[in-house]
Amino acid sequence: MEGDAIETQALRRGADAGPAPHRLSHILAEMAAHATRPVSIGEIRDALADRSFAALLVLFAAFNLLPLPPGTTLVLGPPLVLVSAQMVLGYGNAWLPRFVLDKTIAPERFRKSTDRLLPWLRRLEQLVRPRSWPFVGDRLIGAITLVLSIAITLPIPLGNWLPALSTAIIGLALSERDGVFFFVGLATAVLAFAVIGMVVGAAGVLAGAVFGVHF
Repeated sequence: MEGDAIETQALRRGADAGPAPHRLSHILAEMAAHATRPVSIGEIRDALADRSFAALLVLFAAFNLLPLPPGTTLVLGPPLVLVSAQMVLGYGNAWLPRFVLDKTIAPERFRKSTDRLLPWLRRLEQLVRPRSWPFVGDRLIGAITLVLSIAITLPIPLGNWLPALSTAIIGLALSERDGVFFFVGLATAVLAFAVIGMVVGAAGVLAGAVFGVHF
């Protein structure tokens, strides 16, 4: 009898807690499966609900990992800068201007992009879990992703992919408070800026050789 009572109480607590929140991959998969008209950034933001900061970091960074047309980073980069800046300022919820929220993605392109993102996103989500989280607030994380977001936005050849990957990893770490995953993202950020430094340095040497300009 006592065991039955304990089990009943446990089931009741589980029911009161409601369903576990869906991961970002689940949300994107459901939206792609039901996309019959253009999908707006605002609709994606609303679907992310209270996980907006972390999920928006992952979302915009992940799309920057895809082979998209030139100039796309000038569209997908600024929202990352804005979200990161709000984290630095201590905002409770992510805010995006109306012209960004109203931007739409054709249903076929949204499905194709989501199909490319989901396999690696699901693999990463299987690895991330709450552990060794060293932060009380999100301001420092926002400062790191702000610098990375600016790097993503700049038209630097081969300079966007690693900052975008680092931002996506840090966003996933933030979503689950995974300190180990955060430091993996931080190491990727260090590598990203090393690569950017080499690219910019090589461009300076090339410009000096061709045009006689010295930096």
